[in-house]
Amino acid sequence: MINKDKKDKLEKEMQEAGIYEEDLEEQFILGSGSGGQKINKTASTVFLKHIPTGLSVRCGKDRLQSHNRFFARRMLLEKYLSEIKKEQTKKQKEIAKIRKQKQRRSKKAKEKMLEEKQKRSEIKKSRKKPSEEE
Repeated sequence: MINKDKKDKLEKEMQEAGIYEEDLEEQFILGSGSGGQKINKTASTVFLKHIPTGLSVRCGKDRLQSHNRFFARRMLLEKYLSEIKKEQTKKQKEIAKIRKQKQRRSKKAKEKMLEEKQKRSEIKKSRKKPSEEE
């Protein structure tokens, strides 16, 4: 269940971004996908369109219409911030971070790293106690 605090926080974020309820066009359409006969018979999927910008989202995550209304507004806010305001959303930041981690090192960076490892290895070797054989 989505509590009042979450709804209030979302409304506040939407107003700060410049998205107002009177600018939204909301439709309820038949869903599809998993969920069986219940999903296919009820209009629980929410289609939300922001009239000034033309952005639209479709959300059918949940079986409950009230939950889908909340999720659709959150999706629209993220889309608005990323496309219109050119701000990176939390999800986009995570994707960029993972992409950077998986990226291969350049040849120069790899050589530099190996050189540093070699120096570190020499320092460690110099710390060893002399063996009894010498």
